[in-house]
Amino acid sequence: MLKRFASPLLLLRYAGLFTWCSVGVLLMLRWSPFRNVDVWPRISMLWFCFLLFGAAFYWLATTGARLRYGSVHFALMLLTLAAIAISFYTRSGLGVVLLMVAGGILPWLMSTSRATGWLVAQNAAMIPVIASFPAYSWTDAIFQGALFLVFSSFIFMISLAALQQSQSRDAMRKINAELRATQSLLAESERVAERLRISRELHDLVGHHLTALSLNLEVASHLIDGKAREYVLKAQSLSKLLLSDVREVVSSLRESDAIELGAALRNLVEGVPSLQVHLDVPEPFGMNDPSRAQVVLRLTQEIITNTLKHARARQLWLSFKVDAGALELLARDDGIGSAIVNPGNGLSGMRERLAQFGGVLSVTSQPGKGFKLAAHLPLEAFA
Repeated sequence: MLKRFASPLLLLRYAGLFTWCSVGVLLMLRWSPFRNVDVWPRISMLWFCFLLFGAAFYWLATTGARLRYGSVHFALMLLTLAAIAISFYTRSGLGVVLLMVAGGILPWLMSTSRATGWLVAQNAAMIPVIASFPAYSWTDAIFQGALFLVFSSFIFMISLAALQQSQSRDAMRKINAELRATQSLLAESERVAERLRISRELHDLVGHHLTALSLNLEVASHLIDGKAREYVLKAQSLSKLLLSDVREVVSSLRESDAIELGAALRNLVEGVPSLQVHLDVPEPFGMNDPSRAQVVLRLTQEIITNTLKHARARQLWLSFKVDAGALELLARDDGIGSAIVNPGNGLSGMRERLAQFGGVLSVTSQPGKGFKLAAHLPLEAFA
């Protein structure tokens, strides 16, 4: 149960819906359409605005982070107008309570400066409504509007602090995942280097001495006769057999000197916050060149970073495969997409890394259809 409520946005969603339902109970007790049949059109508009606010709030609290800015602004406009209309029809401050709920979700939908401006604007728009109340003058309305702004600002700041804490936690999770992936790649590179060192030592030292021993035994077999010559020939045979075994071990060590990338990539995607990554890698997934292995890891890391920053996606698919001596990486997400792809430092860096080894990168996108990326990396050898 605690795990379900770990997300601040999820808590904010439930708190907002609880407040909205509480306002609905108050409306039902005083402005029920069954008790006020004489003003049914006015009550109908009141309940329409109430339901509109609930729908808009749920939409924003559930999918707001993945919507385009135009859609976010449209939904926020419905949210604000519905709350103001509720105060207008009820001649009360119930709409202000709902505006406070809207103020709590603003930091999650836009930049801090824009959210602050919207918070001030929506409370300022309430002033003419309050001034229309029979018992309020414009001075009273301005005072009430300023007071409501203070309350809304308190909720806004709490929500902003929760957002920053959530972002910091997600950033730490992402950094930890990248560190684990890098550590895995370094450990794999160290393992390959150690196997290569051992194979060279066996070949250069043990293999050399065994060859010399076999030659000396060959000479000794021609210099002696009788029983001693029989034992020398056996020793020579054993030395040749041992030399053959050493060469097989050296060959085996050299054949398995590929860097295993699968573990590093899995460590990288496991710690990605707010994004479900589907990883498709061949088994085994090894690469003989450490420099190329690092390019693949950094390329994957940059794809995940760009998806988190720009795509507003919930899912990311990464597929690796080898075809005709080259590594093919295909990536796609279910984000908002874009009609124009403007390459930033991330995409430019990926292209530069691939270009060092003759690789190429292509990116395509359409509004509402996410981003698609294809990378081609030639390989010297693949295991």
